[in-house]
Amino acid sequence: MDIKKLQTLVFDALEDVKGQDIQVFDTTAITSLFDRVCVVSGTSNRQTKALAASVRDKVKENGGEIIGMEGEGTGEWVLVDLGDMVVHIMQPAIRAYYRLEELWGGKEVKMGAAKRTSKMTAGPMDEEKPKRTRSKAAPVEVTPDMMAIQTTLDDEKKPARKPRVSKVAAELAGEKPARKTAAKPRAAATPKIPSGGRVKVASTKTAAASSKEAAAKKATTRRKTAE
Repeated sequence: MDIKKLQTLVFDALEDVKGQDIQVFDTTAITSLFDRVCVVSGTSNRQTKALAASVRDKVKENGGEIIGMEGEGTGEWVLVDLGDMVVHIMQPAIRAYYRLEELWGGKEVKMGAAKRTSKMTAGPMDEEKPKRTRSKAAPVEVTPDMMAIQTTLDDEKKPARKPRVSKVAAELAGEKPARKTAAKPRAAATPKIPSGGRVKVASTKTAAASSKEAAAKKATTRRKTAE
């Protein structure tokens, strides 16, 4: 198994059981027996045993080999030998006394970067690649500052308005404000009749016919009288 994948499996197994102060050291420049040393603290005998069991099960599930385990009887210091990596699970007092970090702590491995590297180098059979999903864009929150900027831009686009002069200001300046009066409708012109004159009225059709009949009767009467 690849050493980067192995150290990631061990780190995840210890985190699952709430291991404290997990540290991984690169020992390739110190010894040829193993490439990594991991030191972790457990608060009780029960937790140290649970941490060792979690590492063992996690490595076996992923096809790794367990060389041996020691110290399970007391639970003060449990050692898990994985071949290329050795895990020391210790109670805080034992860890502070032996100080393995000073012995094997030549170069500490940052597990955040190691996890990213192992995921990038893992093959298709080791783990499935996560599917990419498109996330929806977050709505933009309109703040009062943004509204003030937009209002300022809108005001700059509008043409400048002429200032209005109030009536009081005009009177103080000696100017009379123009008054708007509504235009009165003009009355139709009526003919002027001179005093003492006669007004000719157009005769109607009935009056004209009756006057003709009267003239015809007078003419007939005069002829009869003349005969």
